[in-house]
Amino acid sequence: MGEELVEIRDECPTPAICPLNQIRAGVAVRIKHLSASPDLNHRLREMGFCEEQSIRLIRAEHSIICEVCNVRLGISSKIAESILVEPLSSSPRIP
Repeated sequence: MGEELVEIRDECPTPAICPLNQIRAGVAVRIKHLSASPDLNHRLREMGFCEEQSIRLIRAEHSIICEVCNVRLGISSKIAESILVEPLSSSPRIP
C-alpha cells in the first residue's frame, strides 16, 4: 500500500497543525494541543482527546464524530476548533 495524500481544508493556517474542525472526514490525525478552558481540556482528556493521541475523523458536519481508542465520540464543531491536530503521513480512508 502506498502513502495517500492527506486532504486538509483550505482554511488551515499551516499544513502541519490545524483545528480538528478543519480536517476532512476519513483522515487520521494526532492531537498536538488543546486550547479550550482548563475545565474543558480536562474533560476532553478524560474522553481520550489527549496530546499525542492518534484519532480518526469519521464525520465532519454539524457535529464532529471521531474514533478515539476504538470508540466513536461526538463533539461540537466549536469544541473541535479548540483541538489542534497534525495529519498523519499515511491516512487510509474508512470503508
